[in-house]
Amino acid sequence: MSKDNPDSKPVLIIRNARLADTPAICQLSARVYKHEPPYTPAQIKGQINNFPDGQFVAEFEGKVVGYCATFIADESVALQPHTWDEITADGFASRHAPDGDYLYGMEVFIDPDYRKMRIGQRLYNERKKLCQYLRLKGIVFGGRLPGLSRRIKEVGSPEAYVEAVMNKQFRDQVLSFQLRNGFEFLGILHKYAPEDRQSLGHAAHLVWYNPQVSHEKKRGKAAGGARLQDTIRVATVQYEQRRVASLDEFHQIVEYFIDIIADYGADFAVFPELFTLQLLSLEDRKLSPAEAIDSLTSYTEGLKTFMSDLAVRYNVNIIGGSHPTHVTDTEIQNICYVYLRDGSIHEQAKIHPTPNERHWWNINGASDLSPIMTDCGPIGVLICYDAEFPELARHLVNQGAQILFIPFCTDERQSYLRVRYCAQARAVENQCYVIMSGNVGNLPGVENMDIQYAQSCILTPCDFVFARDGIAADTTPNVETVAFADLRLESLHIARNSGTVQNLRDRRYDLYSVRWKKRS
Repeated sequence: MSKDNPDSKPVLIIRNARLADTPAICQLSARVYKHEPPYTPAQIKGQINNFPDGQFVAEFEGKVVGYCATFIADESVALQPHTWDEITADGFASRHAPDGDYLYGMEVFIDPDYRKMRIGQRLYNERKKLCQYLRLKGIVFGGRLPGLSRRIKEVGSPEAYVEAVMNKQFRDQVLSFQLRNGFEFLGILHKYAPEDRQSLGHAAHLVWYNPQVSHEKKRGKAAGGARLQDTIRVATVQYEQRRVASLDEFHQIVEYFIDIIADYGADFAVFPELFTLQLLSLEDRKLSPAEAIDSLTSYTEGLKTFMSDLAVRYNVNIIGGSHPTHVTDTEIQNICYVYLRDGSIHEQAKIHPTPNERHWWNINGASDLSPIMTDCGPIGVLICYDAEFPELARHLVNQGAQILFIPFCTDERQSYLRVRYCAQARAVENQCYVIMSGNVGNLPGVENMDIQYAQSCILTPCDFVFARDGIAADTTPNVETVAFADLRLESLHIARNSGTVQNLRDRRYDLYSVRWKKRS
């Protein structure tokens, strides 16, 4: 009942989860899993980004009181023995296979204060509706056995326990509910979730067969799945560093490139790391490196207003290179601002400043790395040196990023090739697109920015559906220019699910994973 309107009736709705629900879902997870690790924001974002149609929340009077997570899996995976970490990709759902056969139920949890409202039943019903809408063969999952630890001495084995529950000798609060919902028992998944002490790490392997679809029939590729935009046009700006006489001149140069890119109908324009250091040529005295960077931070708010206005006026999403920014009175970070054409501004700070950045410019590393949702799907940003750490790209792809943008700034060819080779590796191992954008030219008198070397490019995985050599577009080294390429998300989808190699699917989650830690 609403406090504002005493006569109104309480409202419970089931809807698709949104990225904005992430904090509420994580808080609910922490309430439910008091003795186990709760879900992280990165995992929830990964689930939503990888399969937006498959994640649901129960909302009661505006409060999230239940969550249900699913993804699509191939029959050969879903019906074979597996662990929770393996099949869910460590909780990120990044092994979602849009052309798969079964909906896999990876999670359902309900606020303890609302468990008598049959929210679990509603969420299960929503799963079945989705399964039937997508014409999948059925729903599979590993069900908890919370009564097993109390009964194990009496029954002797997990198999015997399940048989006793099925024969109604015992009641298990989870398994009995699932059996009533028409799920069939396939067997025990041993070591499914070792941290589940009540179930002694085991789970009941359960399946519900979709009565509207033959179990033998394989779905066609056009039958539902992920939301894929056909083609995304990206443009990378190889930007020349040269002296400017005024802030207006800098604005004119930047707008010139956005104007050209908009004329070509691009969805994204990418600028290099630290391309705004050009503004230091306006200084009337020689500054120390630390003074120069501190001076540059004064342009931050004006730059954000100017670039966001360009994104809206020219209808282009702009990856704004990077710009040094004061995040506290004493701390400066190297931040990439992403200006979307809907007027919103997002940011991704550099995680790993180089030794030179730390020494000369007092740049600090950030600790948060998340994809950014755009009208072309989730994207990620790795600033230069960050591309040389494979864990970062994997963390973004786990969360659903399909395109990674790498603004970079390198002084000579060896430095450039470190970033280039690593960027190509990130594209191959994560089966994603990678776009690099670098500076050329010189800025005499600006410490640590004297010379530049770049060959900006647009990289792809290496397989038959992509361009030869895994390069969609390349530039001539050290020449100011723009390179364009049309990227098809459908090609990523094909490579990830039926390519010559399938790096995302073939990861050994039983051996290794990336876990993002919170800084204290």
